[in-house]
Amino acid sequence: MQSLLASIRIAAMTMLICVAGYATAVWAVAQAAFPDGANGSLVTGRGGAIVGSRQIAQAFTQPGSFWPRPSAVDYNGAAAGGSNKSPTSPDIAARGREMVERYGATPQFLLPADLAAASGAGLDPHISEAGALYQTARVAQARGLDPARVEALVRTTAFSPGGYLTPDRIVNVLELNLALEML
Repeated sequence: MQSLLASIRIAAMTMLICVAGYATAVWAVAQAAFPDGANGSLVTGRGGAIVGSRQIAQAFTQPGSFWPRPSAVDYNGAAAGGSNKSPTSPDIAARGREMVERYGATPQFLLPADLAAASGAGLDPHISEAGALYQTARVAQARGLDPARVEALVRTTAFSPGGYLTPDRIVNVLELNLALEML
């Protein structure tokens, strides 16, 4: 009986230290070092209301908004993951054709690859600068704005994720659409 009680005490202390203690330590370090990321990288819109996260894509479909990459999980953060389908899958090919039609791509006006293909997790909040510039005419027309002004906005919100080490620039779609609201 004494061995059983000692075993229970050891198991309880192990759980307390390894579960509660470790989780609390990781949470405290994250809050101290990276509070924005630890709290979900939330973005607020007009009036201070939370409108989304910098880390999770949203399904913008209005003609006056920039559209994100397609999502294999319908932008559901709880279901992050790719489709696990082969590039030769008829479903993937059909989705690619659908994206080409949606954007009105032609052989003269080629669709950037990131606008036709979902990311690995299906929740990538960024598109390439080329993908955003591809959409400027549609967005400008839908909002009654000068296309040059919308293009300038894209260029000012684009950034290189690796600094000087990565020449390709990307744009966070949520932040770009919020900046567009300010024009």
